[in-house]
Amino acid sequence: MSSPSGTVMRRRTWSDFGDVRRMPSEYEIVTHNANWTVRKSRASALEASPSSPANLWFLTYRDRAPLCVEDWNAFRDPDEITYRRYVTMQDEQETVVASLLEEYSDAGHDKTHSPAWRSCLAKLFAPARYSAHAMQMAYAYLAYMAPSSYISNCAAFAAADMLRRVSLTAYRTRELQRAWPEDGFGVAERAIWETEAGWQEARKALELSLIAYDWAECFSAINLVLRPSIEDVLNRQLGGLARRNDDEQTWLLLSNLSLDSERCDRWSAALARFTIDKNPGNREVFRRWIAKWAPRADSAVADLANLMCGLATNATPHGEIASQARLRRESLLRLSGIQQD
Repeated sequence: MSSPSGTVMRRRTWSDFGDVRRMPSEYEIVTHNANWTVRKSRASALEASPSSPANLWFLTYRDRAPLCVEDWNAFRDPDEITYRRYVTMQDEQETVVASLLEEYSDAGHDKTHSPAWRSCLAKLFAPARYSAHAMQMAYAYLAYMAPSSYISNCAAFAAADMLRRVSLTAYRTRELQRAWPEDGFGVAERAIWETEAGWQEARKALELSLIAYDWAECFSAINLVLRPSIEDVLNRQLGGLARRNDDEQTWLLLSNLSLDSERCDRWSAALARFTIDKNPGNREVFRRWIAKWAPRADSAVADLANLMCGLATNATPHGEIASQARLRRESLLRLSGIQQD
């Protein structure tokens, strides 16, 4: 860059952000343009032949995706999560969880559960680590395929959230197995996930989401439809049922995991609003995908509701379980600007 006098002007440190009049935040500095597969002036995503299978994959399912925005790097996570902030935040939450686990273990809480409630935990709580792992894999794919590091980071932290849920569910399953070794805890969950009628629509929907190869369809399926619907049942509603069955430990643990879900809802809604604001035609793209995935989510919720009602006599009525899950999803879609009042 040259001045009118012909002398060369020093480039500003933050020139990659364009003509900014402020110093970028820590979040922006460590996140901006960190996705090396979308570097400027690239011939292809990876440093291989543009016609190689991997490069054609990126070309098909990311670069030519129907969801179009001129500059994806303009998106910002509303929580501005960095790796440092994420680790600090989750360390604090794990301290809370560790205290809960220790307190209820010392009190022999698991020995107080009725046979009916143990059956509910065995068939609804313990197998949920499989649904969480399916979402974890979807988020890992989304993090790799997203067109901006601002989106990739959000998805990577969501994958870490799901790993946290898998780990906590597995830990609690082992505790329940030690308390009630004859109830199938720790050994029956895979069979329940694969064969129990109440889980099959959720399993089908989540496994189909793993072959939603277009990055934006993957985002729509998991973030905007399946996770808010299924987690309303397995987090909020199962937590409420646990409390009604004198299992405050499960209620408190699921309430803690719900904080991760709420943070995911915030960046998901923000990303959808961003794409629509930048290109109003994206609203119809989202609506097509919502129309495709919402019936699958509703079927998953309906079967989980049947399972819950069959296991617990004081469960919320089936229709209300399904209605509440659908309302949560529709609330998120309204916040996203996809569904309008």
